[in-house]
Amino acid sequence: MELFKSLEGRTVSFHDPFKHFEIKQPLTNEAIKEIHNANIADPKKENLNYDGTRAIDGGDGTFRSGIQDGGKAKKLRCYVTKENANEFPHLKKFIEELRSPEVYTKIGNLIAKDLSNSYVRLEVICDREGFWLKPHCDIKEKLMSSIIFINLHNESENLGTDFYDKKLTKVKTVPYKHNYGYFFTSGPDSWHGMEKKEIKKERRCIQINYVTFETDWKVK
Repeated sequence: MELFKSLEGRTVSFHDPFKHFEIKQPLTNEAIKEIHNANIADPKKENLNYDGTRAIDGGDGTFRSGIQDGGKAKKLRCYVTKENANEFPHLKKFIEELRSPEVYTKIGNLIAKDLSNSYVRLEVICDREGFWLKPHCDIKEKLMSSIIFINLHNESENLGTDFYDKKLTKVKTVPYKHNYGYFFTSGPDSWHGMEKKEIKKERRCIQINYVTFETDWKVK
């Protein structure tokens, strides 16, 4: 259980500009290959332009409830579900780790949230040139937000996620290192995003959430 090993011995906590954790090497090499090889649609080829939101819906950045329709980019996003899990057997194992009481209890204790009645959501992401994220707080339904980066193309470490204080002044950038990432619980002061930066080839990662709404993966 690489994820649990990372939570136990390869995770560091920070409190500026809000409480968060950085984690290294939570993914197996097999899971990394699945993320790297996943076929992710390019919004620009579907006549959708990056607008500073993942849903490409121009949504408000404040701590809020989520939109029910999923936004304009919903059909282009690659969530791992029971329907396509056979394409991602090692990410399915990773999801099973996230569903296990050992892991969700450990994470819940770190972020001070009860995850026992939550659901896991995992999305494989490939951001391309032109992508950016305006400062925002995640929706209330996300009990835990996490990104794990996959940097196989020697992209700049500056392509990581930017964290902001309450005045929306950038405080730090979590580095875009390979098999490295962060997690935190959403709240009214958890401002984060990604300023416009040069992506030479692609910015791959997975987004992991424990959420209150139903997905295919309820915790056990």
